[in-house]
Amino acid sequence: QVQLVESGGGLVQAGGSLRLSCTASGSIFEDNHMAWYRQAPGKQRDVIAAITSRGNTNYADSVKGRFTISRDGAKNTVYLQMNSLKPDDTAVYYCNLRQGGSDYLKDYWGQGTQVTVSS
Repeated sequence: QVQLVESGGGLVQAGGSLRLSCTASGSIFEDNHMAWYRQAPGKQRDVIAAITSRGNTNYADSVKGRFTISRDGAKNTVYLQMNSLKPDDTAVYYCNLRQGGSDYLKDYWGQGTQVTVSS
């Protein structure tokens, strides 16, 4: 089993910054993907940033240039640095870890952390 614990959410004014952290523990494979998703009220949960165990990253267009995902392999921790925040960034942010074998993939989720951006 894998457990993910997030921290770093909160209330910030538009234009401000926040840094989210997510630490994974348990049975973690060397090869895995970690990602940040977010879900605003009444909307689906969408991926906004992802990083492989080799450090390759991908971003949703809505956050490209403002958010940066990074990871510390030794600590099994992934970070999301969020700059130039907008009210539209308000959502619950979830950490995800995906890993598996040759014929399966399994997703693990954190509990979510609220990010609120005031105008």
